Formats: sequence, structure tokens, C-alpha cells
Amino acid sequence: MNNFLSTTSKLIPLQIIPIQIQKEIEPSDDVVDLISSHSLYHGDVIVVAQKAVSKQEGRIISLQSVKPSNLAEGIASQYGKDSRIVELILSESKRIVRMRDGIIIVKTHHGYVCANAGVDESNVKEGYATLLPLNPDDSARRIRHDIMDKTKKNISVIISDTFGRPFRLGQTDCAIGISGMSPILDYAGVQDSFGRVLRVTAIAVADEIASAAELVMKKTDRCPAAIIRGCKFDVCDVPAISLCRPQDEDLFG
Repeated sequence: MNNFLSTTSKLIPLQIIPIQIQKEIEPSDDVVDLISSHSLYHGDVIVVAQKAVSKQEGRIISLQSVKPSNLAEGIASQYGKDSRIVELILSESKRIVRMRDGIIIVKTHHGYVCANAGVDESNVKEGYATLLPLNPDDSARRIRHDIMDKTKKNISVIISDTFGRPFRLGQTDCAIGISGMSPILDYAGVQDSFGRVLRVTAIAVADEIASAAELVMKKTDRCPAAIIRGCKFDVCDVPAISLCRPQDEDLFG
């Protein structure tokens, strides 16, 4: 697939533009209105932090409403965790992948392998936790279509979240929801600078864009979204979950 869309020209360099919102996102807020108030170009990619989407969709849980199971109580006592958080992790998980040194790695119902199933107590009121959107790809599609209706600009949307990496220290943002672009930029069949034909080079461009956006979004600057301008990608609708390696190709699972 070589149907590349880009606002990039020799006059427009790659740009990462923060969208700052000086308030906490509430379920009654219209995230699309907050984003659409910024000038958008055809070909822009809008990266929205998962937590902003989860808050807007009401995926916020009061820990007082959570009744831990016996399994959650047992895991919590073993690892020194809040049993209510452990119960939320279990309820959001398809299976536990690893548990070690207080870290719980799971496969979510979406199919993502991550710590704590995305259950997070940061940047929410004391006594509450956020969960991942029920369907991040659907959320991305909704946001994209609403922005295009309001602005008449052909844009793409990525919903990003912070994931750890099994073989490298530190976390990086990844795409968990996508609309309007392929998560992979496939160079198979393209010649390199020495004339050799590339065969298996497939760049996870959606993850790279999500990580680039995090450079301005950060975690404490009230910047839940960013515009990536001047980036090349394939125009299509391929879900973010397609980035997950199939089980029969997973050498470490």
C-alpha cells in the first residue's frame, strides 16, 4: 500500500503542536470542541491521551464502589497493593501474563499486554481510578468523524497510552486507538539508498507518532492532545489492535 497522505512539502517541516486545556476533563465535556478550536490542516494527525478519552467517556471508578474478590485480596496481600485496584485489574484482564516484584502484567480484553490493565490512579481525584476506553478504536473513529464534521479537514486520530517495554528501561507512548491511517508504514518492495529492495521493513508509524506527541503532552502540563503535522502515512482504516503480534508469532509470550 503506497497511498501516502502528508502535509509535508519542502516548505512544511514535521511539527508537534501541543493542545493545552486548562481544566480537568469531565464526562460532560466535548473533547472534540476543545480540539477543534485549534487551527487544523488536511493531513494532520491528532493524538489524544487515553486518560482524556476515558474521563470524557465516564471510565472513572470510585474505589469505594469496588468489592474485591478473594483472588484480588490474595494478590494484594502478596504484593502490598490496594485490593480494590487489583480487582479492577482482574476485571479488565483476559489473563495474567506475569506477576513479579509487585508488577502485574496482563492481557486486556482489548488484546493489549500491559501493566495493571491500564488501571491508573494518577491525574484523577483521590479515591478514584481510570480504566481504558471500552473500545479505543471506536473512540478514535468517533473523535475523528466529529472533528471532520466541525472543521471540514481530513485528519487522522490516534489515542495514545503509556506502555512499559520488556527489553528496555523507561516507558513510551503507544497507539491504542486509531482512525484514518494505517498503524504500519510498509517499505516492502521499496529500494534503499544502495538499490537493494526492502523485504520486511515495516515501521510502526502510529506508535512513533504517539511517542513524538508525548514530548509535548507530558504528564503534568494539562496538555491532553497534540497535533502532528507534516508526517507521512498510509491512508486507510486499520485498527490499532492490529499492531499486536499474533500469538503464533510471539517468541516470548
